[in-house]
Amino acid sequence: MKKIDAFEKDILDAYEKGELKTTAPSKARLAKFKASATATILKEKRINIRLSAPDLMDIQARALEEGMPYQTLIASVLHKFVSGRLVELSSSLTSRSSGTRQKRRAP
Repeated sequence: MKKIDAFEKDILDAYEKGELKTTAPSKARLAKFKASATATILKEKRINIRLSAPDLMDIQARALEEGMPYQTLIASVLHKFVSGRLVELSSSLTSRSSGTRQKRRAP
């Protein structure tokens, strides 16, 4: 088992003391969750894309950093881009394509 951080310890302590209550989400929130899950699961089309080897390695490394498969990361980035919700965050990774640490700025 991995070591828990201070935030997780606070939650665990509160749970063990009986300070946490289970609540049901509102109908609006539940509908939002269901719509998000449905949109995430529906994959109707397949595409093929060619990437340079260094770019693919960077994507795979970033996916590892995010804890997800690289195909899921690509699909997520594309979805966020087309829905206008793409926010770039800095990465601790060094780019294989340029050999330098990438600079990313949030808009």
